[in-house]
Amino acid sequence: MPQSFLEEMDQLIRARYSLIYVVTWEEHRARKLLLQVGAKQKKAVFEWTLTDGLRLLSQQEGSNPGTKRVRKPLEVLNEILQSQAQALYVLRDFHTHLEAPEIVRQLRDLAHALRSTKKTIIFVSPKLNLPPELEKSISIVDMPLPSYAEMKALLDKKIGGSSRNFKVRLNDPERDLMIKAALGLTYAEAENAFARAIVDNGVLEIEDIDTITAEKKQVIRKTEVLEYCEVQDSLGSVGGMDVLKDWLNKRVRAFGEEARAYGLPQPKGILLMGVQGCGKSLVAKTIAASWRLPLLRMDMSRIFQGYIGSSEQNMRKAVTIAESIAPAVLWIDEIEKAFSGSDSSSTSDSGTTARVLGTFLTWIQEKTAPVFVVATANAIEGLPPELLRKGRLDEIFFVDLPHREERREILGIHLNKIRRDPAKYDLETLSDAASGFSGAEIEQAIVSALHESFFEERELETNDILGSIQETVPLSTTMRERITKLREWSGDRARPVSSPIPERKT
Repeated sequence: MPQSFLEEMDQLIRARYSLIYVVTWEEHRARKLLLQVGAKQKKAVFEWTLTDGLRLLSQQEGSNPGTKRVRKPLEVLNEILQSQAQALYVLRDFHTHLEAPEIVRQLRDLAHALRSTKKTIIFVSPKLNLPPELEKSISIVDMPLPSYAEMKALLDKKIGGSSRNFKVRLNDPERDLMIKAALGLTYAEAENAFARAIVDNGVLEIEDIDTITAEKKQVIRKTEVLEYCEVQDSLGSVGGMDVLKDWLNKRVRAFGEEARAYGLPQPKGILLMGVQGCGKSLVAKTIAASWRLPLLRMDMSRIFQGYIGSSEQNMRKAVTIAESIAPAVLWIDEIEKAFSGSDSSSTSDSGTTARVLGTFLTWIQEKTAPVFVVATANAIEGLPPELLRKGRLDEIFFVDLPHREERREILGIHLNKIRRDPAKYDLETLSDAASGFSGAEIEQAIVSALHESFFEERELETNDILGSIQETVPLSTTMRERITKLREWSGDRARPVSSPIPERKT
């Protein structure tokens, strides 16, 4: 149970706060928790909806609420004022009526009148909608989504049901992963996801974690500031980068309860900075796949849109959604383009970029939800210095052009992707010829060669790829000065993603 929510509600009611606004989608779960608060304080609990009117949910022994079952919004407020009951009045979806002047006036009167009574009005709604007149009269409480303990209890209930007619193939670590995968869903959403996983083939097993992830995808699709990315590749599909891979593999278990008990803080994230086409975006995607976490992409063009003030609101909404889906990986591609104007923001956009950056940096610094941020950047000029400060992210990695052995590995990976056996090709010769090529340029050279062999109706050969490589002018040549500047900057400011080699031919 979310004890912090129960404790906060108990304190507010005992302190005789007249009007409390609970923001949540989970009406039935909120009702269950508020009934617990009512029982603890020995108060009756009433519930009002526009369809059912005001009705008694629980009554304390010896009390006589005697409340009429009224339906009209203004009438129910008058009924609460005149009632002699010591009670909690839960009003569902009342936010749709808060724009009526007579409702606003009555609530302002009630906020003062109820302080001398033991009556409390509690609004339960998925949307926070307060008129300015009521901002100082209503206390807002966000009801958290189900905790790990609640999700565990739900899964145990599903597994241990007396009428169970399915098989369970989960060991303790796998059960832990499934519970964590469900975090960020409402109780009803998690219950549906578990049920769907079971009816799929009559077996509950670790592969069913994809069904739970699909439920989270539905949540993201309903928003406009984040994109849910489908990922198939794992870290094994990334060539080279042994240092980065080792760093990531050592943090696979860092989101678990075992790590918290050991004293480890949750990983915050990384900044991947370096040459274009060298796999930064691919790494961001494969981290999520390897850790079996949902991948969310923050589209900064959607953040910076709308009327004045909406950009800051969009950023707050995005990080709130990411936290609700946690544990998750949040990918921000080419972050330098989004915040490049933060220094001159006061004159260029009335400070919008600076405020959005401030909101984002504060969230990274103080977030407690297991959201691992992967930011990528191609240039150093636009990077705000605040982002580079230690403590914002766990590490800054520099992604350089692949060296000889990494190019060989990349060639093998892409040949496998087109269903060709790498052993049949002279990878040593091709790797030497592709000196100074990025991973993306190597891939494109293979694709170009494949077009040639397909047109000539024959099998792909080493010489086809070699010819395609020789015809390509790599980015390391056309952008030599910028790449040199990147390497100089990263020398003592960032950690290389690959182990040092004796000699680099680029």
